[in-house]
Amino acid sequence: MKEMNIYTKTGDKGSTSLVGGARVKKDDPKVNAYGNVDELISHIALIRADSVGQPLYENLRRIQSNLMLVAAHLAADEHGAKKLKPFDNSEIEFLEKQIDLMTGELPEQIAFILPAGPRVAAEIHIARTVCRRAERSCISLMEEPRVEIVVKYLNRLSDYLFVYGRYIAFKNGVEDDFWYQ
Repeated sequence: MKEMNIYTKTGDKGSTSLVGGARVKKDDPKVNAYGNVDELISHIALIRADSVGQPLYENLRRIQSNLMLVAAHLAADEHGAKKLKPFDNSEIEFLEKQIDLMTGELPEQIAFILPAGPRVAAEIHIARTVCRRAERSCISLMEEPRVEIVVKYLNRLSDYLFVYGRYIAFKNGVEDDFWYQ
């Protein structure tokens, strides 16, 4: 098998190829959206690196894998999208079940929460905010029917990450830092 070069030089003038072959400018909304998801995948990697042995650790790789599929759908033109595996609604249901599981163990949330430690919980909250940005960047792409489920997944994932950050703090003996005005 021939080794693939990491550099192609085809983007040196500010354009890139979508999955399927269409060329777009690197500031295209699709590129912005899948770039935000790519950043989120990397934040989840940091969480994985810092949370070995923490509760629900095994969910993190599953989330990254789902985000790769999300990015593929965002990076696809009409032709390329036909070759992709459809995004499965069961992954949204999985997140909802995990949210319910964690929420069942957490104390009642009585006010807004200021993100805090331990460090991995703070990293989770950073990932949550990146997830929200990724979600917002997908809204303009929703005229493509397959993007609707992607937005729904990102929305639910940001909820999951919020609860997961609280949950990890709770499991490490750190109480919520409520913000009162």
